[in-house]
Amino acid sequence: MFEGILKKMISELNSPINYFLDMGGDFIHINQCIGKILSIDNIGSQCLNCFNDLPIFRQGFCKSCFFESPAVGDWIMRPELSKAHLNQQDRDLEYEKKIQLQPHIVYLALSSHLKVGVTRKSQLPTRWIDQGAHEAMILLEVPNRYLAGIAEVALKEIFSDKTNWRKMLQNESEPVDWEDSFNKAIGYLSNEFKPYINPKKKDFEKFEFPVNNYPQKVNSLNLSKTSFYKGRLTGVRGQYLLFEDQTVFNVRSNEGQKVKLNIIA
Repeated sequence: MFEGILKKMISELNSPINYFLDMGGDFIHINQCIGKILSIDNIGSQCLNCFNDLPIFRQGFCKSCFFESPAVGDWIMRPELSKAHLNQQDRDLEYEKKIQLQPHIVYLALSSHLKVGVTRKSQLPTRWIDQGAHEAMILLEVPNRYLAGIAEVALKEIFSDKTNWRKMLQNESEPVDWEDSFNKAIGYLSNEFKPYINPKKKDFEKFEFPVNNYPQKVNSLNLSKTSFYKGRLTGVRGQYLLFEDQTVFNVRSNEGQKVKLNIIA
C-alpha cells in the first residue's frame, strides 16, 4: 500500500516509454504494474503550491493559489501574452523572466491528428510524451516564449492546437506527410521567423508507449466524483492510465488529490 499526493507521472525516454509515479518519496515503476489490479482510494486533497489541505480548484492548485501564483499565469496557456521580454510583470517578474526568457520550441505533434504547440526547449521530449504523441517534429527554436506564442497563433490558422484525447487513447490517428507539413508550416510564417527554422527540417521523433490493449470506448475517472476505483491496468499513454474495463485515468488532471494506492498481483 502506498500513500501520497498525486503529481504528474515522471517519464523516461525509452522504447517503450518508462513511467514512474512519485508517492511520497516511493517511486513506482508503472510499467511493471501493467497486467496487475490497482486500487485507488481518494482520501483528501492538498494544494501543490501552498501545501495546505484545501480543495483543488484547477491544475493541482487551490483557488487562491490558482489566481495568485505566477506558475499559472495566463501566459502559461497563451504564450503570446508573455511580457518578460518587455520587462513587464504579470504576477512575479523574476519568475516570469526565468521561465519566459529561455529557448522555446514551436513544434508539430501527432497523437490523434497533427497539432501545433509550444514548449520550453528543456521540456523536450517530456512535453511530447505527456501529450501522448507518437510522432513529433521541431519547426522553430526561438529565444523566448513570446516569439513562440506569436508563431503558434499564426500556425493555428492552418493547424489545430488541441489533441483529441479520446481518439489518442483509442490509438486512432491520421496519416501525416511530415515533409509536406513542415514546408506548409514554414511557408505560412512571416520572414521574422526564418532565422529560427529547425536546420534538420525533415527529422521527426517517434515514441512507443507501454500499452497492451487500447480501450474501444473511453470512460474517464475523476477522483473528485468517484473516490474509489479498482481495475486491471492495461497500459499507459500520455499522462493516462488505461484499464481493462475501458476506464482511463488522467493522473495530471487529478494532481493534488491524496490517495492510497494498492497494487494487487
